[in-house]
Amino acid sequence: MSTLLSETSGTKELQQQDNLHQSHAPCEAPPDAPSPDTLSDLEFSRRTFVKTAGILSAGVASGLPRVAAAEKARVAAATAPQTISLALKINGKQHALTVDTRTTLLDALREYLSLTGTKKGCDHGQCGACTVLVDGRRVNSCLTLAAVAQGSEITTIEGLAHGDELHPVQAAFLEHDGFQCGYCTPGQICSAVALLEECRRGDLSQVSFQTGQTTSPQLSDNEIRERMSGNICRCAAYPNIIAAVRAAAQGARS
Repeated sequence: MSTLLSETSGTKELQQQDNLHQSHAPCEAPPDAPSPDTLSDLEFSRRTFVKTAGILSAGVASGLPRVAAAEKARVAAATAPQTISLALKINGKQHALTVDTRTTLLDALREYLSLTGTKKGCDHGQCGACTVLVDGRRVNSCLTLAAVAQGSEITTIEGLAHGDELHPVQAAFLEHDGFQCGYCTPGQICSAVALLEECRRGDLSQVSFQTGQTTSPQLSDNEIRERMSGNICRCAAYPNIIAAVRAAAQGARS
């Protein structure tokens, strides 16, 4: 019995020693862990990437000023003014001038020829303050290139009167107080002058078709409103403007 106990305890001691040796044995690497050679390759690849990225970044950075300079030169060349020589007949007189090809008739009148009666309002062709006559037809000079008007008869507010004798439309505007601040008045008057000529030619408006008067329509107040609708008066002197145009039309017929 004692012999069996001693053999059993000896076996347990041997097992404990084996377990102890196993706990202190070096850990084996997992089967999917990279080998030292693979780690070296990965490290080399990272270093290569960093170096390459640094070289590329330096190249891009050094090239940016040249790219920016080239773009600036391209934009400057594209926006450089191109001039043209014009001969404009305005109010019966010839005027020679050299302007940027993009210059509007309005700016040519005001900035180059000092004909400042024509006013710049919205500069989008919506208010009519810049209205002048080109070959007898009213145009928004802010939307008309000066180059396009070459060879045409241009009439501005300065060219309507004959010396001290006012144009009938100018006289009617004064008589019927057809203005307040007066800023839009030059365009209103030029528009009204063209309106009377259109009526003499028998040109029709939307109101003409609405009323059925498509043959020599009468210049009623509604006709005047429709035909003058392209000219805005911010002072709202419209009743007096209509009265002035009506009076000028009656004077032209008498």
